[in-house]
Amino acid sequence: MSTPGAFGATGHSCVIVGASAAGVAAALAMRGEGYGGTVTLVDADPHLPYERPPLSKGLLGEGEDSTGLVPIQPAPVYDDLGIVLRLGERVVGIDPAGLSVRLSGGDVLGCSRLVLATGVAARRLTTPGADAANVLSLRDAADAVRLNAQLARGGPLVVIGAGFIGLELAAVARRHGIEVTVVEAQPHPLASVLGPEVASLLTELHRGHGVRLLTGVTVTEFLGSAAGVEAVRLSDGQRLPAATVVVGIGVRPRTELAASARLDTDQWGIPVNEFGQTSRAWIYATGDVASQPHPHLTARGRLEHWEAAQRHGAAVGSTIGGSPVRYTDPPYAWSDQYDTTLQIIGRPRTGDDFVLRQGAEPGRFLAFWLRRGRVAAAAGMGVARDVGAVRRLIAGEVPVDGLALSDPGLDLRRTLKQHTMRHTVPTVRKGAA
Repeated sequence: MSTPGAFGATGHSCVIVGASAAGVAAALAMRGEGYGGTVTLVDADPHLPYERPPLSKGLLGEGEDSTGLVPIQPAPVYDDLGIVLRLGERVVGIDPAGLSVRLSGGDVLGCSRLVLATGVAARRLTTPGADAANVLSLRDAADAVRLNAQLARGGPLVVIGAGFIGLELAAVARRHGIEVTVVEAQPHPLASVLGPEVASLLTELHRGHGVRLLTGVTVTEFLGSAAGVEAVRLSDGQRLPAATVVVGIGVRPRTELAASARLDTDQWGIPVNEFGQTSRAWIYATGDVASQPHPHLTARGRLEHWEAAQRHGAAVGSTIGGSPVRYTDPPYAWSDQYDTTLQIIGRPRTGDDFVLRQGAEPGRFLAFWLRRGRVAAAAGMGVARDVGAVRRLIAGEVPVDGLALSDPGLDLRRTLKQHTMRHTVPTVRKGAA
């Protein structure tokens, strides 16, 4: 490990664009591998790099502060590791020939390595009235401040899109007695991720807490003025009163800088190889913006959740630091819903055998997707210890029986232990008979 005094002494330098999970993880991993060059994190957000998942929990005074900001690392860590923070500044261009980036304030930073951790932006509706002041999204701290101010005035709240963020917001608002309607174009919330059976359990959970969940409909018009929407009209003719509207209909990758550097891009973001390199070998992409090959995907794609971004960023940082690492772990995601947490491991595929453990109910269930006699993916709520065991079953590719998995009496930790014991090669001491 390089000493603080040696940072920047090698002549190498790396600029990381984006100081969220992936970008910070890349910087830390580079230093962990002994990278002695200059490391600079640049982000347009003025705040010390913070975790994004707690933003929805910080609404209405539920988090660490009014916006729920939780630092990824304390400020002294960056100083101790010689990581330069350029916060509140934006990278506006990349010069591939000059190996440099240009900042919004006019500064030019040379870099022998460049990491794009630019993330994703919320998709916006083009529906008439969608640009009104009380039609919001939630991606960063500034969004959280605006949304917090709106929700503090009370409801009704209309959420467009029953994805992770939409359902989390619905849960927070209901805990504070706000009237909530969630509008989802698909037949079930998160059906493309979890399938209809698990999605139905989530539907029951939210309806049981008083959420009005409307599926199979879309928004056709926002009624009101530029100063504020007063109602939302749906494709089936319904008119929903609204004091606040939150749009959570998905994201788009932030590939504008990639285009300025004439990098390859695709529908998912910036294509990278197994080590995070783009079509220009000195430029890497990581986190939500990376279109990556991964063993749990059927084709290259995007792994958007916090832990995936963190682990991919760490792998890219280790690679730049001199120890090439492939990110191949089963992707893991979680979402807080009322007083429990939904956890998802792996990615289900069409053709997987679905097993729902007996006794499933809203707020407490465990589901498996089996592929070739092994657990390929799982989703659980209110069963954190079991999910931890399932994670190890997936990583270890442990053979399982679907009928046995459906039995809530099956001890998954014991199953894992028995498999490990059967496949452990005994150690023979020298001189033994």
